[in-house]
Amino acid sequence: MKKNILYLFLLLVLFSCDKKEEPLISFYYWKTNYELTATEQKAIKENNVQKIYIRYFDIDLDTKTKKAFPRSPIHFIQKPTISNIVPVVYIKNSVMLSTEVTDSLAQKTFDFIQIINKTNDLSCNEIQIDCDWTLKSSPAYMAFIESFKRISHKKISATIRLHQVKYFKKTKVPNVDSAVLMYYNMGTIGIKSLNSIYDRTTAAHYISSLKKYPLSLNVALPVYAWGIHSRDNRILGLRSKLTVNDLQLDTNFVATAKKTFSVIHSNYRKGVFYKKGDVVKIEAISAGDLKEMATDLTANLPQKPKEIIFYDLDEDNLKNYEKNIFKQITNHF
Repeated sequence: MKKNILYLFLLLVLFSCDKKEEPLISFYYWKTNYELTATEQKAIKENNVQKIYIRYFDIDLDTKTKKAFPRSPIHFIQKPTISNIVPVVYIKNSVMLSTEVTDSLAQKTFDFIQIINKTNDLSCNEIQIDCDWTLKSSPAYMAFIESFKRISHKKISATIRLHQVKYFKKTKVPNVDSAVLMYYNMGTIGIKSLNSIYDRTTAAHYISSLKKYPLSLNVALPVYAWGIHSRDNRILGLRSKLTVNDLQLDTNFVATAKKTFSVIHSNYRKGVFYKKGDVVKIEAISAGDLKEMATDLTANLPQKPKEIIFYDLDEDNLKNYEKNIFKQITNHF
């Protein structure tokens, strides 16, 4: 009898050790007003989301004064129901290329985060810095991170792009507590180019470098679409949340290729003027693309990510996927 009990105990231990722990599901929230719709709140609940990354503001550079300034700060129409919120500050690379004093910029950045938190009765344990720094801006960025860590006394995370992974010995590695690989925006934005959000061939030039990168990485994956709007072969801008289905239902547009549309009647759509003859190319991420990304990343990441962050939480994005897509993707890791 004792032997049987011991045998059962060993089996339980064996299977519990073998149990697969899936990464947590998180989201980026990238709007100026924080106000979740019922669909967005449902997505949070159904996916047991425990952390949300909220863009608090951007830091841009005044071209005349060469001074950094905050742009488009967040307004909390609602208070987040998730207790673990992470303020995200996007810093333009031009700021890091400027002559701004690093300690001063770090102090002002943290102070503004504190003002937003205090105004909205919020708190945070972590702050994320989002910057696509380059070889030239690397010294200033690394110094900023050091200053920001010292000033904030918070856990600091940073976003990492594929080129920063591949050439990390030159671009350096930020001294942060954790990092997130931004696995999107890989290519050149253009009417005739491949999908600039995600292209497997482009990713293949970088992804093997993940095995040598010295920081463990969580992963951010795209769940958004946009339209590249052009006129006379000149790009006018990106039209966010625009899908193939949107334009198929609009009689002012006609499909000229699989994901490219021409304007046949001049019109305004969501405040944007589309002139007859304009061209709109739709770029989007399918469920198949997401599964492909997860498969490739799993084969190249030296450690399983603890968290998969989807960019971004928006009803217009969620409607393009079946509701269990996020669990499907984390199951691949």
